[in-house]
Amino acid sequence: MAKDDKTNIKLHLIEPRATEKSYLEQTNRIYVFPVKKSASKQAIAKMVEKDYEVTVTDVKTLIRKGKKTKFSKGKHAYPGITHRKDKKFAYVRLKKGDSIKVFDEPKDDKTSAKEAKKAEKVAKTEKAKKADKNAGKENK
Repeated sequence: MAKDDKTNIKLHLIEPRATEKSYLEQTNRIYVFPVKKSASKQAIAKMVEKDYEVTVTDVKTLIRKGKKTKFSKGKHAYPGITHRKDKKFAYVRLKKGDSIKVFDEPKDDKTSAKEAKKAEKVAKTEKAKKADKNAGKENK
């Protein structure tokens, strides 16, 4: 097994983060991925290129320290402090023209408008059918 195969097994990319900050970063072709702490920048770049079929130009990583949290084992037990896990995030910049679909966005305004009109027509015809059935029941 080659060294790259081991890093691919260890490194598991989830979908890009869908937050307000990451959405603003996407205008600059930067996508945010939560990654394992052992992942290197080169391995992250290879995985993003492989999974999403894009060209990566730059990778920046950061580790967010886990917050302190208080805990207690009962009313009279001595309370303690523990820490949440540290998290590593990769900020990946793509080549101009490349993008990753994070949010479900309509392809065209025209096509989405057509689909909305079709849905309205179907709803109207269903209402008319129900009204006809109710009218027939009242007549009997």
